[in-house]
Amino acid sequence: MQIRDVLKAKARRVIHIGPTATVSEAVRRLVEHNIGSLPVADDEGRVVGIFTERDVLRGVDRNCESYLKSIVGDVMTPRPVTCQVDDNVHDVMGKMSEHQVGQLPVLDGLALVGLVSVGDVVRLLYEKSEAENRHLLEYLYGPV
Repeated sequence: MQIRDVLKAKARRVIHIGPTATVSEAVRRLVEHNIGSLPVADDEGRVVGIFTERDVLRGVDRNCESYLKSIVGDVMTPRPVTCQVDDNVHDVMGKMSEHQVGQLPVLDGLALVGLVSVGDVVRLLYEKSEAENRHLLEYLYGPV
């Protein structure tokens, strides 16, 4: 199973932000879309960073008032861990675990095409497991 299979199960709209946006704008977008991270993409659509809930917590802890006025490009996590659409889901799970991240921007070459989370991967694997279980039960006991 590949990451493209995970993306098929999600809405195709990629929510991201530019590096010149303010932190306040980024936080508003996180809340508006009920998401935990935003890929940061330049004018050519290349991923240059990621802005996450962890970034917000660290910044608020340092200096809440000035942090919200900061520029995303100055406070984002640069060079985020990414994956490709053709990557194997199990390999991506390992990458998430190794780097202790919950979301990965998905690239097709250099172009941002999506974002996958641990929850997305778990949901797909759970659905696959349930389908296999139903198939095996029907094989053993006939249609239910």
